[in-house]
Amino acid sequence: MPVHLPLTSPEKAVSAIQSGNRVFIHSVAQTPHMLIKAMVDRAHELRDVEICHMHTEGPLPYLDAQYQNSFRPNSFFIGANMRKQLNQGIGDYVPVFLSEVPLLFQRNILPIDVALIQVSPPDAHGFCSLGPSVDISLAAIHSAKYVIAQVNPRVPRTHGDGLIPVSMLHAAVEVDAPVYEVLPGQISDLDRKIGQNVASLVEDGATLQLGIGGIPNATLSELIHHKGLGIHTEMFSDGVIDLVERGVITGEHKTVLPYRLVSAFVMGSQRVYDFIDDNPGVAMKQVSFTNDTAIIRRNPKVTAINSAIEIDLTGQVCADTIGTYQYSGVGGQMDFVRGASLSEGGKPIFALASTTTRGESKLVPFLKEGAGVTTTRAHVHYIVTEYGIANLFGKNLRQRARALINIAHPNHREELEREAFARFGSV
Repeated sequence: MPVHLPLTSPEKAVSAIQSGNRVFIHSVAQTPHMLIKAMVDRAHELRDVEICHMHTEGPLPYLDAQYQNSFRPNSFFIGANMRKQLNQGIGDYVPVFLSEVPLLFQRNILPIDVALIQVSPPDAHGFCSLGPSVDISLAAIHSAKYVIAQVNPRVPRTHGDGLIPVSMLHAAVEVDAPVYEVLPGQISDLDRKIGQNVASLVEDGATLQLGIGGIPNATLSELIHHKGLGIHTEMFSDGVIDLVERGVITGEHKTVLPYRLVSAFVMGSQRVYDFIDDNPGVAMKQVSFTNDTAIIRRNPKVTAINSAIEIDLTGQVCADTIGTYQYSGVGGQMDFVRGASLSEGGKPIFALASTTTRGESKLVPFLKEGAGVTTTRAHVHYIVTEYGIANLFGKNLRQRARALINIAHPNHREELEREAFARFGSV
């Protein structure tokens, strides 16, 4: 049976968007920039269009101050491409666990009028792939009244949940453009020290959750002699490929989808997009699956490696704000911290440099005024800096303060000890 895409021009496709609509935009590397531009070109005739999405990549022209009457962003995660504008009052942020974002659509708490997505061309059976970004996007597509697709032959076809029939598309436009790349950065000496400390906690046969950046990449580079590791994560990047090719990551010990790398989205260079293309060893799943604590905990030795902006001496973690400044989002941190805690042999880990680039301590007596507590002190186990490892699980407040002071930067330990003494007495 022939497959017919509902092809049209970008201008006609986005004509379905009306004032007062809620529009969902596909996530991360799949951000459909041609459709976004066509929508913004209609700004003069649109008012109060709410734009919701997870993390996106690339320019977002609807954030321009001149379009405030036309578009109002309402995001579940804040990336660098919208951080400044949101903190200037152009847009809003919804604090929510990543695992629960699909419920906002499915329960009509935030019903979707129009979804702007990017997909591969349909196969012979009439199915398009969401490629490297299934995450919250599949739930939004299923909930949307109207789906507009940017069809791109460079989108990798992935296995898992992210296949949708052409019949779900109300309009489609063709584009031939590279998938958005984020190239791996250089691993600094500081990152390598932290990565070495984190890697020392990783056991053979562990199931890993980790993100993108210097510390995750440094950690992965230190695992080349490990055996039988698995991946069950919300995202991965280029760093895992070498370990797969070396036979370090096999997934053989996993309980959930053994022998397969499980992720909700992938972001990196063209190398990682080529790696996931038609790779049955990679299962791209919805976040309601990848980030479900009940599913995560079924895997053995879940080792969840997350970051933080600052941590106080009782173990409270702030990972999404700098004081009142919204820096990122709650994301999936708590989903995996809890899942790892409940996994047999699991280890939730927070890895961070002891100081900021300005030399301020990230281990602090109190979180900054207005800071969000991303992960509570009751959930925290391992804290890792370049100066060592602190395991807070089972420790009282006085013991926690001592353990954290021991891995703080030496320049700040005396001040932290004074603050700890004033609060707890002898530490």
